[in-house]
Amino acid sequence: MTTTQTQKQAQPQTAQTDSPTTRPPLWDRRFTLYFTSRAVSLVGDAMMPVATALAVGPLYGISGVGFVLGIWTGTFVLLVLFGGVFADRLGARRMMVGADLVRVATQGVLAAAFFAGPPPFWLLVTMAALAGAAVAMFLPGVNGMVPLVAREPQRANATLKVADALAHLIGPALAGLLIALTGAGTVYAIDAGTFLLSALCLALIRLAPSDVPADTPAAADSVAHTGSSLRRDLRQGWQEFRARTWMWAVILIWVGYGVLLFGPLVPLSSALIGARLGPNAYGLVVSFLGVGTVFGGLLALRLRPARPLAAGAVAMVLFTVLPLCVALGAGLPVLLAGHVLGGGALAFWSVMWATSVQTHTPTAVLNRVSAYELAGSVSGIALGQILAGPATTLASPGRLLLVSAGACLAGCVALFAIPAIRTLRRAAPMDGGKSGTPGGPDGE
Repeated sequence: MTTTQTQKQAQPQTAQTDSPTTRPPLWDRRFTLYFTSRAVSLVGDAMMPVATALAVGPLYGISGVGFVLGIWTGTFVLLVLFGGVFADRLGARRMMVGADLVRVATQGVLAAAFFAGPPPFWLLVTMAALAGAAVAMFLPGVNGMVPLVAREPQRANATLKVADALAHLIGPALAGLLIALTGAGTVYAIDAGTFLLSALCLALIRLAPSDVPADTPAAADSVAHTGSSLRRDLRQGWQEFRARTWMWAVILIWVGYGVLLFGPLVPLSSALIGARLGPNAYGLVVSFLGVGTVFGGLLALRLRPARPLAAGAVAMVLFTVLPLCVALGAGLPVLLAGHVLGGGALAFWSVMWATSVQTHTPTAVLNRVSAYELAGSVSGIALGQILAGPATTLASPGRLLLVSAGACLAGCVALFAIPAIRTLRRAAPMDGGKSGTPGGPDGE
């Protein structure tokens, strides 16, 4: 019996009962390769913020860390919309493989530079910009790939979130240890190796033409002959994004979060915790963020709330504890507990959000819609990272993080105050596990 036939037979039962015994299997060859690809690259990614903070900070200060991270994020924001269009035209898998190979090069250059001695600031900024551009080509396809390699998106997203959590558990502590023992060059070299393995796993995934038309050369040629312009593709993605009130409303809130919460969190926290408790303590604290993410991902595997974004907003209230305990100068045990709570809250929200986007967006435009929501949500982070250093001339890092905690609570109130977000219901799985509800999910 073919996989497609098995899906079609199992799907009616899944939609009706949703019990574990009737769910289709998750760990087939395609999802295993995709999971491996994401898991290994996530370990490398989890090392980078700590490596940047601890390696760039002593050389160029808080402003240097914020600027390098901000250039990476800003380049991503500028180019991610085009990444969504190219992923829909050429196939998400191809774009992701190419982006991984570019990041092998950028991280390899930085590894060689750190091994040779303190790298010049222009090189750090240039490699950050190239890496950000590569991620802009990579990330829009992540959402689009999940429904193609997994029959049940929420289970797949939760499983991937657990992998992300484990990466954030291992990566930061490993980065802090390696920098203390061997220097930043080793961290960047390992990162380059993770992207190489990720590219190999993605290249081995084989998607049927019926699953992803744009991922075959013939289909790509067909798209090219339609005369569909880049502007038209961008406009169509924007129309689909704008048609979903719950989606653009969340992104507006996340822009504020980026400027006031997520953007300044790494530069300010690394400076405060590193100065009080040392660089190894900061790596350990960020690792406990990964511990919390494990719990949040496992919880998302078990719970299937009827209103996923409302449930995620409840969880996000707990994230307030994270910047608050750093701002108040808490001891190491309290810092660890606060990061566990924050990681669990953010992980649970992330699964609810990703699943909502994937199951309430037509497959044909999912990559472009994902690009718009990524560009919006990350744009605030870029600004927050760049402004973190200059803001310390106006207020102490501790007071700035108190503002971050207040912004987190205000954002949760806003999430509940918007009916389109609060009332969005969980979508039933479609045939074959693919997303694709026609029109706006909130009836627009």
